[in-house]
Amino acid sequence: MNRTGLFIALALWLVIGVVFGVFPELDLKLASLFFDPATKTFPLKLNGWAGFARDAAMWIAWAFALPSIVALVVKLIRPDRPLLVSGRAIVFLLVTLTLSAAILANLAFKSYWGRPRPVVVSEFAGDLPFVPWWDPRGGCGRNCSFFSGEGATAFWTLAPAALAPPPWRPLAYAGAVVFGAVTSGLRMAFGGHFFTDVSIAGLVTFVVIWLAYALIYRWPRTRFSDEAVDAALTRLAWPAYRLRQRLFGGKTGPAASL
Repeated sequence: MNRTGLFIALALWLVIGVVFGVFPELDLKLASLFFDPATKTFPLKLNGWAGFARDAAMWIAWAFALPSIVALVVKLIRPDRPLLVSGRAIVFLLVTLTLSAAILANLAFKSYWGRPRPVVVSEFAGDLPFVPWWDPRGGCGRNCSFFSGEGATAFWTLAPAALAPPPWRPLAYAGAVVFGAVTSGLRMAFGGHFFTDVSIAGLVTFVVIWLAYALIYRWPRTRFSDEAVDAALTRLAWPAYRLRQRLFGGKTGPAASL
């Protein structure tokens, strides 16, 4: 998560955006590699093993977030106990996943950017006209093509990779990129997304992760400690915990003075 990585990501974003903006037919040509004109479908989406691989990819991505989710829930239920996972890791992982895959991809762009998916455009036996990535005026009403939520989730594994021990970090980054690329390739093969949908999803996710890492771990003015997160969650959850103790009996423990 250094400046070189950020510059590379921004440069790729610019190149992909410009090239596929000027030549939008490239998206159609890449999607056509997975389309069978004889059956007028994307055959791989009917393959059971491919469907299982798609689901498994999301399970794997969420598995990286699960320890932080569990630790947060346990802390909110028992604020008298220390966090089971690093406080900064919880904030970093859950905030980046929420921002990239949930808020930006699904709530913002996919809900209001009307680009139709490949499987429904007229070039692939659908009934909607194709539009380039930069045009939000497509005929899709909801859950649209730009940009890919599953691609963003898969590339989000760059976040846990950033927390790997330094000697293992380059390998973790490489694994996350390969995982994101393969998952995104499956989405294209199913006719679910164009190349620009998945590539821009990955680049947006990387920038979100880079900024969050800098804010939490690198920049002196904004970084904070694990202990600060633990204390903040304790203060947040303590009133409800104390109320439960009063209603159901038992002592509130030494943290009652917080």
